Amino acid sequence: MKNRPGVALFMLAAITLFISCVPQKKFLAMQDRANRLNRDSINFYNQILGLNGSLSKLQLEQELTQSKLQKSKEQLSNSKETIAAQQARLAELQQLIEQQKLASESLRKKIADAMGSFNSEQLTVSLKNGKVYVSMSEQLLFASGSADVGPEGNAALASLAKALNENTDINVNVEGHTDSIPIARKFADNWALSVARSTAITRILVKEYQVNPIRIISSGRSEFLPIAENSTPEGRAKNRRTEIILEPKLDKIMELIDAQNNAQAH
Repeated sequence: MKNRPGVALFMLAAITLFISCVPQKKFLAMQDRANRLNRDSINFYNQILGLNGSLSKLQLEQELTQSKLQKSKEQLSNSKETIAAQQARLAELQQLIEQQKLASESLRKKIADAMGSFNSEQLTVSLKNGKVYVSMSEQLLFASGSADVGPEGNAALASLAKALNENTDINVNVEGHTDSIPIARKFADNWALSVARSTAITRILVKEYQVNPIRIISSGRSEFLPIAENSTPEGRAKNRRTEIILEPKLDKIMELIDAQNNAQAH
């Protein structure tokens, strides 16, 4: 019986140690679980930060896309307005061109009526490229090799000047032409003869019949713009002519063309 107190003491110590060990294990397990939960929370937090960053990036990209879309809409609207303006100018230009054609045909008829007393061998009136051509033969205007206008030619110029003075919105170009036979007297060459004839006609229109000189251009083309073969007398006779070219003023048309070019440049 002497050993019973020692045994009892041992048993008590063992029971106390066992009881103290159980809470320690639970504590460590709970601590480990808490650490895992903390790590999971940190991971979730980092994921949330990453998602927020992605969301901000997507929002920024969306704003940039909307800005580009708005800019594209504005450019498209401006392009539509530009196209509409260009179409309006083209329609106006087409209308002016049609009016110009009608005006040119009306002018041709007026000149033809004014020159109706002369036959087709003496002069012709035609419409080419929007211009009225009054082609007067050498036979009507000049003696061979001369730049002096005869009486019948002067009468023809008087009729023409009357029509020109009644239609002041046209420009006048007087062109002298010769055949290919070299001139043998008085003039240095066919250039000089063609120029002398055109200036003689211009002088009569201005000084005798008061056609505004600002409207007139005088030039000589010599033999280099023939309308027939120079190999026959008949062809050479056709080439010896003076053409008075009448061109309606194109100020409005040129203004529209300039506006169109400026709009395209910008």
